[in-house]
Amino acid sequence: MATVRSNNAPRRYFVDGGGRRVLIGLTPEETSEFERLDRAPTRTDMISIVLGPQPAPGERRWLELYAKHEDAWKDWMAQSRVDRPYL
Repeated sequence: MATVRSNNAPRRYFVDGGGRRVLIGLTPEETSEFERLDRAPTRTDMISIVLGPQPAPGERRWLELYAKHEDAWKDWMAQSRVDRPYL
């Protein structure tokens, strides 16, 4: 059975003036850092055992970057709704 993909989901990236793919709300450097941290394996289980339930340093930074992106994304989505004419 073939999977049908929809293009209704807005993209969270834009292409900056230098032609780089950047997450909305982040700089190109922050986007690279976010993607690197997103691919990195985490050690949450071991840290939770030793220090209690808390994010590892890499996870903490990932959460900071994600929150920054998510806030900008919500603002962007709200603005795009205002700019879009109703049918």
